[in-house]
Amino acid sequence: MTRLHPMPFGAQVLADGRTRFRLWAPAARDVAIAIEAPAPRLLPMNARDDGWFEAIIDAPAGTRYRYRVDGATGVPDPASRRNPDGVHGASEVIDPHDYDWQDVHWRGRPWHEAVIYELHVGTFTPEGTFGAAAARLDYLAALGVTAIELMPLAAFAGARGWGYDGVLPFAPHAAYGTPVDLKRFVDAAHARGLMVLLDVVYNHFGPDGNYLATTAPWFFHRDASTPWGGAIGFDGPHSAPVRDFFTHNALYWLVEYNLDGLRLDAVHAIVDRSSPSFLASLAAEARAACPGREIHLVLEDDANRASFARPDRVNGARYDALWDDDVHHALHVLVTGETGGYYADAARDPLARLGRCLTEGFADQGEPSPMRGGAPRGEPSSGLPPRAFVTYLQNHDQVGNRAGGERIFALASARRVEAALAIVLLAPSIPLLFMGDEFAAATPFLYVCDVDRALADAIREGRRREFAAHGAAPSSLADPDDPATFARSRLDWTSLASPAHERALAWTTALLDKRRRFVTPLVATLGGSAAAWQRLGERALRVTWRAPQATLWMLANLGDDAVAVERPRGTRVHPHDDVAADGMLPPWQVVVGVDARSP
Repeated sequence: MTRLHPMPFGAQVLADGRTRFRLWAPAARDVAIAIEAPAPRLLPMNARDDGWFEAIIDAPAGTRYRYRVDGATGVPDPASRRNPDGVHGASEVIDPHDYDWQDVHWRGRPWHEAVIYELHVGTFTPEGTFGAAAARLDYLAALGVTAIELMPLAAFAGARGWGYDGVLPFAPHAAYGTPVDLKRFVDAAHARGLMVLLDVVYNHFGPDGNYLATTAPWFFHRDASTPWGGAIGFDGPHSAPVRDFFTHNALYWLVEYNLDGLRLDAVHAIVDRSSPSFLASLAAEARAACPGREIHLVLEDDANRASFARPDRVNGARYDALWDDDVHHALHVLVTGETGGYYADAARDPLARLGRCLTEGFADQGEPSPMRGGAPRGEPSSGLPPRAFVTYLQNHDQVGNRAGGERIFALASARRVEAALAIVLLAPSIPLLFMGDEFAAATPFLYVCDVDRALADAIREGRRREFAAHGAAPSSLADPDDPATFARSRLDWTSLASPAHERALAWTTALLDKRRRFVTPLVATLGGSAAAWQRLGERALRVTWRAPQATLWMLANLGDDAVAVERPRGTRVHPHDDVAADGMLPPWQVVVGVDARSP
């Protein structure tokens, strides 16, 4: 079985063996295709209406080409399916029919079963490739995760990077492998019952290798920018091709690569005043393009706009869930005691914020945020079910954006971290593990890049200023452009032989097994406004989630002193020993159970 998503741009192999090339270049007078291999030639493209250029020529799969705009140096195809020599090199014609999919019966998994494992392909294994990651799939399936979330794969400058500065959104980053390698990874994951989600960036392009500003300046907003570059022009007078470009990118990943969903990065940085908005249209078109499949769409939105997870009144489409930084911030303050930087808001009664998150979704639902200068943040979220929120003890941002890239295991005792992890994995929201969390990885995860000297200097200086504002010494900041920084960030799989890491892995695996058996069956039936919490002390709380068939309850003591609690009722899920049987909950202890008698 083969899969193809037809696109109105880029290079597409036709049924007769020829290839159709289309480029939107409204700022260009003329465009030609510069074929570089197998035999060099220059072929003019025909000008069409509204800034489009098109040509249909003999150019089989494997042909290397660029677009020569107004006689200038050739540029890669912005819709390139592969750029084997990097973002400044020639694009390659890819025929999606060259891969024979084996997962013909795969229809995905329901969202309530999701346990997400976020990984960065380049540092997940020593090799840093799709093939090497595929060799770890049996391990992930045995761990108990059900979904792999790949950090962005869009081709970016250099060999090393996180992927959030991609410039060729349709081309998997060449250092990780070929398109076929990625398809094999997805196929192998599906064979093991694992979903594959992809992190995509639709708010900006990276600073190195982006040629769109010269050929199609309407890709960028005239009067708006993001912290990482020019904002995308989703609502301008020439926005239709721009919206199509990103919509087709989403459909391309979902259809041609048979991915199970997308996580959209930092949508608060998308400037869009149109109606329907790009995000609303994208959700509708993505679901329409994948009938009969479980497709999951997740947003990261620092503005806490809960309305994204509610059905759209026009077309019914919505996003399945939103990342919930509020849970992370509250737990981090409770576990580590850190209150600087963006933890300042969470420092105001972190236990109360945690309780609100566990029962209502967000801690900030329209209240003023001191960290944001008193501006209100968020929308009411209490009516949404727990599965509308993705929660985590840490993720790539929260680790990698520390000066030293330290994981939480280096900042707090194992007892504290285990208690927090039990809350994340046994609460009915959708849990996410960052790669290595499961065995308390000791390796850091540092910000890395591989760019020219001038840009590297600017990135280095910018990060030094940022961390200096939080009190970090410049000497503590690893050089992002140094290959050694990238090497330090690779997971150390040999550490699993040590008793401490082996114990941590066993702990996580046991928690996920308990979630699968006791919590997951309730998640699908839990509605909004079906939870409550009460404070049991300065650092302890009780939470209940009422499902139609049973009540899930949790007792959590995140302090150094024992607290008095009522004897729990029902089936004990975690731990199995009789903790709190004497009416006292020990320090840094979490107890979870299910009571079928009090739905």
